[in-house]
Amino acid sequence: MLSIILGMIGWPQVVLIAVIVLLLFGGKKIPEMMRGLGKGMKEFKDATNEDTTKGKNNTSTEEK
Repeated sequence: MLSIILGMIGWPQVVLIAVIVLLLFGGKKIPEMMRGLGKGMKEFKDATNEDTTKGKNNTSTEEK
């Protein structure tokens, strides 16, 4: 069922979705939203890398 739905999405549908988003949020609000999304993704990535680094440091400390 999912492959049927995804198979029906083409360029005309993508353009239609982009136009609807532009009409709903306006041209000025979209860059602000994308900037916020980028900052959120960066913070998430940094937090994930920090947890991974802490996990490696704790493991090496416990082995000694």
